[in-house]
Amino acid sequence: MIKISNKRNPERRKELLEICFDTFCKNGLENTSMQILSQACGVTNAALVYYFGSKDNIIIEATAHGMEKVEDDFMAKAPDSFADIERFLREMPYITAKLHGPKYRFMYQVYASPKYREYGHEFFKGVNIRYQKYAQLLSQKLNMPANYIQGMTYIFVRACVHYALFDDEEYLQLQLDAIRTSLKLFVIENQRINKIADN
Repeated sequence: MIKISNKRNPERRKELLEICFDTFCKNGLENTSMQILSQACGVTNAALVYYFGSKDNIIIEATAHGMEKVEDDFMAKAPDSFADIERFLREMPYITAKLHGPKYRFMYQVYASPKYREYGHEFFKGVNIRYQKYAQLLSQKLNMPANYIQGMTYIFVRACVHYALFDDEEYLQLQLDAIRTSLKLFVIENQRINKIADN
């Protein structure tokens, strides 16, 4: 990937990335040319090259930027209390599928390609770090250990993404039931530990 100078207008660069990402999601990886991207952005091919260096760079950066935005949107709707978890489980798979299905399909198209797989590895390393931070933020709100929240988040996100990609209700409900069972066991174990501590 060619490194591009940070002196270029960062807000304009971000705007172009978002337009390119939406255009890729609409048309797919193979069907989106530089000409289509430049038309969508309202700029020349030369302007896109000025900002990003190449189409490959646009694909790599737009995918990472776009999926981070999807992730932020997802976590912005996270439960704010233990009692709110059920609402989150019930609503988010369908919200995610409606708002972000094409984005997930494009992400998998990119990161499953041998050409871009190494960038997928890098992106998901960042996901691990961000999920750890999200879990730490939620830990006090939900009164649960951060590592438990992080593990449950992976399971839930995978279920939501699978549903967004394949509209597979059976798989979704099995995953949600597994999460609910785990939460019930967590509550029972907590009650047992508290009872022992009280005695």
